[in-house]
Amino acid sequence: MDQLDPRAIRVPGATVRVVPRCTSTNAVLLAEGAAQPALLAADEQSAGRGRRGRRWHSPAGAGVLFSLALPMRRPARELSGLSIAAGLAAVRTLRALGAGEAALKWPNDLLVRGAKLGGILVETRARGAGSLAVVGIGINHRASGGLAARLRRSVAALEELLRPLPGRNAVIGALGRDLLAALRAFDATGFEPFRADWPALDAHAGRRLRVRLADGRVVAGTAAGLAADGALQLRTPRGLRTVRNGRVVSAA
Repeated sequence: MDQLDPRAIRVPGATVRVVPRCTSTNAVLLAEGAAQPALLAADEQSAGRGRRGRRWHSPAGAGVLFSLALPMRRPARELSGLSIAAGLAAVRTLRALGAGEAALKWPNDLLVRGAKLGGILVETRARGAGSLAVVGIGINHRASGGLAARLRRSVAALEELLRPLPGRNAVIGALGRDLLAALRAFDATGFEPFRADWPALDAHAGRRLRVRLADGRVVAGTAAGLAADGALQLRTPRGLRTVRNGRVVSAA
């Protein structure tokens, strides 16, 4: 198995730790309340989570699983676009590594040709006048038999996309460095600069989408970019509709 080694995960400006197993790297860092930038990577998570509490599946040693915590000056109410900013940073990193078709499905899925490569979970906590942001990333490093059937969707893994396949330490380091830079930029300038990058990295740009809202209703429209806070915009027969809480269930 590709062994994780904190000495080989280079993220200047952040403390780096590795554990063989934990509940979830996000949960650990949130409980610790990091006072300085901190990265925690794990071989396995017993309670890995995706958005809205969904279970994240990854066999031991087969995934890139880590979280990055950063104290931020901005209050939590100003961090609504942080998931998109983190996702765009991850896509840029993956493309630089050689996964040229990596893209972001609003708001937090990493895709390659429609197959799920990974996901992002951003959690924030108020801290005085600012906040603590914890960004968790899970990416399939090696293919896992039966994962597609269990998830009932197509999946991708880095070993299918990159030749030669970088080790997990190198992948985590590259993602961690770019993610830390993106979080700091967001803290300094807000979401708007990231919004400009969206069209080139959007997995569904210009396509007709069906989006399931938090209350279970489904709305349909053509993808029309992002609002100023990172919300998805759909062009519908009744005009532009903004979706802040939902998930894309189909794209045509």
